[in-house]
Amino acid sequence: MRNPITTGLLICRGDPGDIGDGLCREREWGIVCLVLIVGGAGMYGATIGLWRDAIQALYTGIKFPLLVLFLTAGNALINGMLAQLMGQGITFRQSCLVILTSFALASVILGSLSPITLFLWFNTPPRSAGNEFLSHSFMLISHVFIIGTAGVISNMRLLRLLIHMSGDRGAGVRILSSWFAVNVFLGCQLSWIMRPFAGSPGLPVQFLRDNAFEGNFYEITFQALKNLLG
Repeated sequence: MRNPITTGLLICRGDPGDIGDGLCREREWGIVCLVLIVGGAGMYGATIGLWRDAIQALYTGIKFPLLVLFLTAGNALINGMLAQLMGQGITFRQSCLVILTSFALASVILGSLSPITLFLWFNTPPRSAGNEFLSHSFMLISHVFIIGTAGVISNMRLLRLLIHMSGDRGAGVRILSSWFAVNVFLGCQLSWIMRPFAGSPGLPVQFLRDNAFEGNFYEITFQALKNLLG
């Protein structure tokens, strides 16, 4: 059995050959990925909620890893079936492990960016009566951008792995395109349902909203952009 730290370093490096070999040790590989998701996403989530207060930071530090794990499970089920339907020679179990690895890498990236989000928090204008909605919009758009960047980087690593496993660049691109579309849609909706993360001004600090299924992610993001652009 390989040292878990060594396995974690292999995941962070993202070398297709090493990851392809590591996927053969399913249990060990999966446990390390789960630890990276909980640690990295939890650290980053706490920096999101800190904008509101310490309680929101605690709630978001718990919820953000849960969001990533729910996304991993949902994507593994849907994308595993898509890979089978597209007939690209990747088994359902391999698809699940590959997606788990991708989210683990994204969580590590987000965890490493936590000092940057803390810097943003320290330099965001205080939540006074005159600018709290502007501050909230700035933090929201900043986190959307950072999370999106981490997702793009992890998906580029995922593309290399899919090409390595399928032996065909075109097949890897087709699989990733379908997976990416599912990931974006599912991620936006789940993040909306599991709100608040940063915590909206004027609303109480809660673990989940009572009206979780009202509205959508795209609406609030568009409104945040409008607030920033005047």
